[in-house]
Amino acid sequence: MIFARKVWNLLVAIKDALVLVMALLFFFLLFAALTARGPSPEVRKGALLIRLKGQVVEELPRLDPATLLTGGGSPSNVVRERDVVRALRGAVGDDKIRAVAIDMADFSGGGLVHLEEIGAAMDAVRAAKKPVLVYGMMLDDAGMLLAAHGSEVWLDPLGGAFVPGPGGYRPYYGQLLEKLKINVHVFRVGTYKDFVEPYIRNDQSQPSKEASQALIGTIWSEWQANVAKARPQADIAAVVKDPLALLKAAGNDPAQAALRAKLVDRIGNRTDFGQRVADVAGEDRKDKRPGAFAHTTLDTWIAANPESTTGKAIGVITIAGDITDGKEGPGTAGGERIARLIDSAQQRKLSALVVRVDSPGGSVVGAEAIRAAIERQKKLGLPVVVSMANYAASGGYWVSTPATRIFAQPGTITGSIGIFAVVPSFEKALAAWGVSGDGVRTTPLSGQPDIITGLTPEVEALLQADIEGGYGRFIKLVATSRHKTPEEVDAMAQGRVWDGGTARQKGLVDAFGGLDDALAYAADQAKLKTGEWHPEFLANRPSALAQLAQSLRGSGDDDSSGNQTSDDDDARALPGDLSGLIAARQQTGLARMVAQARMMMGAQGAQARCLECSVSLGAGAAPAGGVLGQGGWSSLTLMRLAQWVGIAPHP
Repeated sequence: MIFARKVWNLLVAIKDALVLVMALLFFFLLFAALTARGPSPEVRKGALLIRLKGQVVEELPRLDPATLLTGGGSPSNVVRERDVVRALRGAVGDDKIRAVAIDMADFSGGGLVHLEEIGAAMDAVRAAKKPVLVYGMMLDDAGMLLAAHGSEVWLDPLGGAFVPGPGGYRPYYGQLLEKLKINVHVFRVGTYKDFVEPYIRNDQSQPSKEASQALIGTIWSEWQANVAKARPQADIAAVVKDPLALLKAAGNDPAQAALRAKLVDRIGNRTDFGQRVADVAGEDRKDKRPGAFAHTTLDTWIAANPESTTGKAIGVITIAGDITDGKEGPGTAGGERIARLIDSAQQRKLSALVVRVDSPGGSVVGAEAIRAAIERQKKLGLPVVVSMANYAASGGYWVSTPATRIFAQPGTITGSIGIFAVVPSFEKALAAWGVSGDGVRTTPLSGQPDIITGLTPEVEALLQADIEGGYGRFIKLVATSRHKTPEEVDAMAQGRVWDGGTARQKGLVDAFGGLDDALAYAADQAKLKTGEWHPEFLANRPSALAQLAQSLRGSGDDDSSGNQTSDDDDARALPGDLSGLIAARQQTGLARMVAQARMMMGAQGAQARCLECSVSLGAGAAPAGGVLGQGGWSSLTLMRLAQWVGIAPHP
């Protein structure tokens, strides 16, 4: 027995040693994978290939290692506007880049300001006598806005080009909620603060319709003017006035209809387009597949041309997406996360701070945390400038108030100065099933909110007073920032949204311009000359695990293949025909309904959100200001509840 015990102890020791060795080997390989550097990216002679797959966004979303490793998602479904613009501008003076090829077959949209800035960068390439060739499958408003800036636009034979225009109907749930016997308690300030209207009405109020008509009319005019200037030969009027007649005149062929209207220049598939690019930019000697051409992808060009770090740093903090209280993001503006990044400016020794806002608003608490952090830097003597992108409304404007100067574009959606809160209760629905409540209270607030008996009048009055106090604070912040009286601000606030041009006339915006203009102004305020500064984008570094998962998964824009067709085209952003385009737009509408239901049922505090910020270009554009991914009930849950109580049909 003693011998057997010694043998057993020896085997256990060997096992433990092997486990230790394997663990050390694993961590060594993990460290090697994280620190190893592959071959330096190199720009090849040929075309700059930009695959616009998915949406154009201000900020790339956070990488989830688990999702990446299991194949559940890909960071390649969005493209950062800043990268596209920088690469296009860089192509102007890059001798290796002979042309630009933009693949928009899987493009699903973006904000007006982003698309206009990309279009201007495409114009700069063309001005340098370098062709910009565009390939599309099913072009809608967003696709046509970009394609119009190309020197040669190709359309797939099975594709088409249609211009639905901005606007449309939104769902209203007032009657449904009444039938469900759900009481929606709304507390708001502002005649035009219409974010809550879908929960309490069956139609759009006249003030809301008035503001929406003005805003959408401006966006539509801006779109038409941009396309007409970039592509004057396009017969937009024929496409918009009677698309059915145009289609029938072309023998019910959408591609030929687009060609007749001069929306595109040529019809051909990917191979035909690739051969045309090869004629202009050169053939790929390593890849002999049909349609291959010498090229450098967007990711490779960006990696091979890092941003300058010469001179002093001007910090750029990005506030993109819904504003929340916590650490969410990037891609969502977590108030706590962004406030910490702003506070790190002292350690980074920045010369100025530019706040880039692309947000429809959200949590008042989160917005105030960000605003307070910006104000702290301003009090330390740091010049603060705001650059508004597509949206800087409601909570997005709240965080902009510390700025000494605000830049926006004519198509920016801003204003919406107002706040609200939504609290549902279910006392009527429960009473219909025989559920009632009773008990003893010590104060009017005891047991509130009560799911069984609802809100007491005292609590309702208290909540309304709290919202009114928050609105008063918002007004004072804007008045101080804009050098106006609270009465002057209140007259143009009331929750109304404004386009960038009108906002400038009213003094909510100081000047037209993009991020570059804001940076130049900030540098001037810091007394820095050209060449003495560089932008430093403040961001959280991805975790080591996220970096490893990304390296194992790939970027989705790999340059290892010399062919223009990506190897990861297993998930198309948009179906490639008209019925697919309609289906995609329908899915977007359903996504908005789900977002609205979750907004009502989720645990939310006071909100400063913009309803009109859901105006976007593109069939697959996500509803701005939505709360997808947060806790709460979905529209499907509400429908099932309606079926359960017998007021909606079962499938």
